[in-house]
Formats: sequence, structure tokens, C-alpha cells
Amino acid sequence: MPAYNAARTLERTVREVPAGVVDDFVLVDDASGDETVRVAERLGLPHIVHAKNRGYGGNQKTCYLAALGRQADIVIMLHPDYQYSPKLIGAMAWLVASDEFDVVLGSRILGKGALEGGMPLWKYVANRFLTAVENLFLGVKLSEYHTGYRAFSRRVLETLPLNENSDDFVFDNQLLAQAVWFRYRIGEISCPTRYFKEASSISFRRSLAYGVGVLATAAKFRLHAWNLSKSRLFGPNGRRLGEAAAEVASPGPAPARAGAAERRG
Repeated sequence: MPAYNAARTLERTVREVPAGVVDDFVLVDDASGDETVRVAERLGLPHIVHAKNRGYGGNQKTCYLAALGRQADIVIMLHPDYQYSPKLIGAMAWLVASDEFDVVLGSRILGKGALEGGMPLWKYVANRFLTAVENLFLGVKLSEYHTGYRAFSRRVLETLPLNENSDDFVFDNQLLAQAVWFRYRIGEISCPTRYFKEASSISFRRSLAYGVGVLATAAKFRLHAWNLSKSRLFGPNGRRLGEAAAEVASPGPAPARAGAAERRG
């Protein structure tokens, strides 16, 4: 759970996780300015606290490294801001456990659609434009690349060079581009989303920077594929989790087969 200022929505999110589906939770608080850690303690959630804000991507790196340290076989990343439905965790985990997919995305575009869930029109238009460009450059066809609801097999998190990725929001996009490059199987499931006052959201300026980063990632992928400019994002010697970075201790004593992760964004 990469969490940032999620005190108002964390409990509601956790309460909707289906009973008996998740074996373990890991919450990483990215130096929140609210009571996120106190709420996590009250709920009994294993947690790690960053002394300084490391950014959304840096938060995920800590979270995934901790989940792997707790022997997770399947890791689910779920927003703690209640934008995505926790009720789909079982379905997403099963798609990975079936060995048909290595990565599963909870798509806001499939099915009912993001607009009905309250996504601002400008965000929807940007999502569709960036997704179209990425499908063209990466040579695949996904409904969207920008969802924060994701499931991963252990192998994906262990082998992708995730330490080469940004510590900012574009981390998510770089991860998917890497998954495509290294030929991991990506599946999607329709997921309703909720936009409301308490849900976290990045500003227009940060969204613009994210969009530029997405286009840069797509360009790096295509140039790398054409052997015109090599990128460590897709190279065989890229740094994996835990390499050339401080190791993160497990937040609790009990190992588990599956983990749940939450993020902001």
C-alpha cells in the first residue's frame, strides 16, 4: 500500500477487501502530513514509514521490496484513497494465479467507463490520447496504461529492472513498458472507479509532467527496439529491486503467499 495522506479513506478501503482473500497487507507511508500511520496502527496493518517523502515511484519500490521479503507470490497494488473497488482483488489475483497472465490491470476504461465514475473530461481525453500513442509505439493493445490498480506475479517484480525507474508518478508507466519489452503477459479486467473530494489526485501541472514522461518512455522503448538509442530501462543489466539501493526490512514477522498494496495518485 503506497500511502500518502490517506487517513480519511484508508479504513473504508481496507474494510471492503473480501475476507479470506488477502493473506497479508503491507502499507508504506510516504511521510504523510495526516494521521495515516495512526489509522494503520489502529487497523493492525503492517507498515513502513518513510522519514522523508520519496515520491510515488520510490514508495512503490519500498512496498514491493517489502512484499517480496515477506514471500508474497502475488502482489496487488490498491489505492488507499478508495478510488478503486477492493472487491475485485480476488478476481485479479486469480488471473495471475491461473498462470495465464503475469500482470493484471484494473481498467477504468473497459465496461461502464471512467466518465460515469466522475473522471474529469480533460483526464479522460489525456488518458485516451496517451494510451493510443503507447499502443502504437509499444506494439500492443491495452485499454489504458494509467490505472493504479494492478496485480503482479512475484517473478515480474523480481526480474524487471525497477530500480532504473523514476521515483515519480511515471514509474507506473515505465513498469508497464518494461513488462511489454520483457514479454510478460498483461491482462485487463473492468473496474469501476470513484472520484470524490477525499480521493487523492495529482494537479494539472503534475499531470502534464506525467504526460511528458509517458511520451518519453514510449519514445525510449521504440528507439531501444530500433537499436538507435539504448536505455537502461530495457537493458539486461538494469538494476532490479534491492540492487544499488538500501534494503528494506520486512515490517512484520509472518510471511505470506499474497500481498496487497495501495497507492496515492
